Amino acid sequence: MEYLTNGAKLIIGLLAFIIVLRLLGKKHLAEMTPYDIIYLLMFGGILEETLYDPKITIPMFLFSLAVWAVAIYLVEKLVVRSNTLRIWIKGSPDKLIADGKINKNLLEKNQLEMEQLRTMLRQQGIFSLREVRDLYIEPGGDISINPYAAYQPVTLQDLNIEKAEEEPSVLLVDEGEIKPEVLEFIGKTEDWLRSELQKLGHRAMRDILYCEWSSTEGFFIRTYEQTANFD
Repeated sequence: MEYLTNGAKLIIGLLAFIIVLRLLGKKHLAEMTPYDIIYLLMFGGILEETLYDPKITIPMFLFSLAVWAVAIYLVEKLVVRSNTLRIWIKGSPDKLIADGKINKNLLEKNQLEMEQLRTMLRQQGIFSLREVRDLYIEPGGDISINPYAAYQPVTLQDLNIEKAEEEPSVLLVDEGEIKPEVLEFIGKTEDWLRSELQKLGHRAMRDILYCEWSSTEGFFIRTYEQTANFD
């Protein structure tokens, strides 16, 4: 009976966590703030105590999860409405470098050494501080960089070159299998696909490893013969 109870608690905990993530939005999948870490630790603590304490029943566990979820949801709504509360709870970016000048006080506040900062820059593809005009450390610990113009890559706009916008590609054939749902999404048929592939010299679908298509770039195809095997 205890095994069934613990299994039920785990399933309930997993469902509760998924529901909270869905309510909070997709941005939590891409960024983590110190506050986010705190409520994840709280969730882990609630689940752990529940699993190893048989006195805590499933209704008691559900009540704890409900209080935890409602508290998180309310805080998230409050920080959206109040900028002061958002800064106090979730923090704000610190400008570590401004116009090429390093703010040593903010470096110390964020407990960063220069070599740690250089490591973070290298991870962004920047290997010298001379390239950095402005640098922010975000509440989640990531850095945002504004390089000097001399070190920024040249764009088509800089060269006064016009280029048409490219449409995203879709995967039409995956390991010899046609993707009918993708064809339906782009408003095409299997007959159209087979006809177009035959024009390109591909008669057997089973020979195609990968086939993508976009309205601007057309087809990009790789057959099994074009693969390479590495030991």
